[in-house]
Amino acid sequence: MSTWKQNLDAAGIREPRLRRDYDAQRRLVARYRPTSYLAARVLLSRPLLPHVVAATALMHHGDNLLDTGPRPPRAAAWASFERRVREALETGASDDPLIRTVLHTVSVHPGLREVVERYLYTATAELDFAGFATEADYQAYVDAYALPAFLLVATLLGPGTDDGSFRAACRTFIVGSQRLDFVNDLAEDLREGRPGIPAHTLERFSVTAGDLAARRALPGVRALVADQVGAARADLEAARALPALTTAPHWPLIGAVIEIELLTADAALARGAGLLRGSAKPPLRGALRVLLGARRAART
Repeated sequence: MSTWKQNLDAAGIREPRLRRDYDAQRRLVARYRPTSYLAARVLLSRPLLPHVVAATALMHHGDNLLDTGPRPPRAAAWASFERRVREALETGASDDPLIRTVLHTVSVHPGLREVVERYLYTATAELDFAGFATEADYQAYVDAYALPAFLLVATLLGPGTDDGSFRAACRTFIVGSQRLDFVNDLAEDLREGRPGIPAHTLERFSVTAGDLAARRALPGVRALVADQVGAARADLEAARALPALTTAPHWPLIGAVIEIELLTADAALARGAGLLRGSAKPPLRGALRVLLGARRAART
């Protein structure tokens, strides 16, 4: 595995301030998604890793602004950030380290600009999120927020041109991944009063938001978790078609991410109603086995 400085060199990022900017985003991403960051370090080409880090940092920062705390300050913080990103895209300059990395990455990968602008345009779906009434509401949320956010990173790994197949496969993946996040993060979402499982789905299993908030391990809760994890797993398994649609050097990373999500689904299913008390994580040994297999595939 190459050092971070070698990745910056390979990406042609040599200006000292810009190197510090990218390094700051690297530290943030490594804390935010350690398993995914390790996979990227192991499996991505040196020139691409800093740009994937910048895109991931943008996604993470936006997520924090949009869903942490009371709505009025969230709305004000997002509006300020969106304005500064748009101004930077127009002027080519910013005083914000994160935005400077995004600007540079967009200059190297021009196709990303449209993706960033689309994300900025639709991201308030997360700001307004207060739960779902129906499955259709969940699907609309995926299209408005989860998919545009995922495409910030996926676009850097995808084909230069897309006939629609790559985007469709990305959507299949994120439908499953986001559903898994919502069921796996039930405890955290309940503390914030915004469970991500549709109310209509709760009704099917005779479970109320009050039951979930009270941490009642009812038979219906166990059945609900099994249903949601099963639905997520079905989409994640279907998303195994996605690696074949990515640019050749990057398919092992996408494949590893999908397999680690499936390991997480297994762990969430095993935890069952225990998810009301805390999230499940993929077993470390299994995740390492996936990464080592992907590393061998990348080399051959």
